[in-house]
Amino acid sequence: MLLRYISKRLLIGLLQLMGLTIAVFFIIRVLPADPVSRLVGMNASAEAYAQAARQLGLDKPVLEQLAIYIGFYPAVQPGLLQGSLGTSWVTGSPVTSEIATYLPVTIELITLAFILAFVVSVPVGMLGALNPGGRADKGVFVYSLFAGSQPEFWWGLLFVYVFYFQLGIAPAPLGRLSPMTTPPDVVTGFILVDSLIAGEFATFLEALHHLMMPVITLAFILSGPIIKMVRQNMMRALQSDFVLYANSIGLPRKRVARYALRAAMAPSMTLIGILYSFMLSGAVLVESVFSISGIGMFSVQSVLAFDYPSIQGVILVITAISLLVYLALDIVHAAIDPRIVY
Repeated sequence: MLLRYISKRLLIGLLQLMGLTIAVFFIIRVLPADPVSRLVGMNASAEAYAQAARQLGLDKPVLEQLAIYIGFYPAVQPGLLQGSLGTSWVTGSPVTSEIATYLPVTIELITLAFILAFVVSVPVGMLGALNPGGRADKGVFVYSLFAGSQPEFWWGLLFVYVFYFQLGIAPAPLGRLSPMTTPPDVVTGFILVDSLIAGEFATFLEALHHLMMPVITLAFILSGPIIKMVRQNMMRALQSDFVLYANSIGLPRKRVARYALRAAMAPSMTLIGILYSFMLSGAVLVESVFSISGIGMFSVQSVLAFDYPSIQGVILVITAISLLVYLALDIVHAAIDPRIVY
């Protein structure tokens, strides 16, 4: 039953991915932008403009461009069916290699931030729910509203000012490593993992030190909505019939709290999945503050340069990862509540 449920979700996700790919392809081509003019200049001759359009493949009808991009004409250019996302118009490098360079940076950053936010938010949300109306509950409620409504870039700048300029306990916001440090050989793209693979423990500690501030910044912002969701769902679960029955037969309070937390975690996990997918491209402001070249920065640069292949590739990859995250959450949800697979 679970295997059929996963297969159905994969099929739906594949159809969604195909639909979004086609929609994005057409939408960016109806925008009031001319990538050819940006490449050759506004004062270029008609011959130079036509030659640039041929090099970019924009001289062909739109449907033919779509067929080439999907991969129906591999002799002309490898497409999606051949595992190619095209070539960047700005750098001339394959979009796949560009994304492989920038994507692990963002995934590492937001994954560490979510782990920290989750570890902090769940017990804090439970604390508020188990003492409704008390001082702890009021404090948790105020904090969740405050943290969830703050702009992350402002807190990033504030943390840099306090912990770097004033206290001197954080490194300068100059990227994932000091400019004087040689990064480890790229194996996975995750600098912490690559440092351990290379046996460079000092580099691992330095990278962890440099990731400290951006991770804390994102975790602070993310903890607000997660705490609020855990608290609300936990309070709702504590008022449900099965918890009232458990209390009436005299089960220990900690055991009842575990039952209630299990029921409350399903909608909370859905929120975490949505936030994770959003942060894949939404962490760009934090990346900018701390000089981290992640997928968010790459996507913004691609949009400003009218780099159609890179824009399409970023959207396609982020969407695919988001769908996989949602699938993983559905599986976790099914493990928590097996009734959803029936």
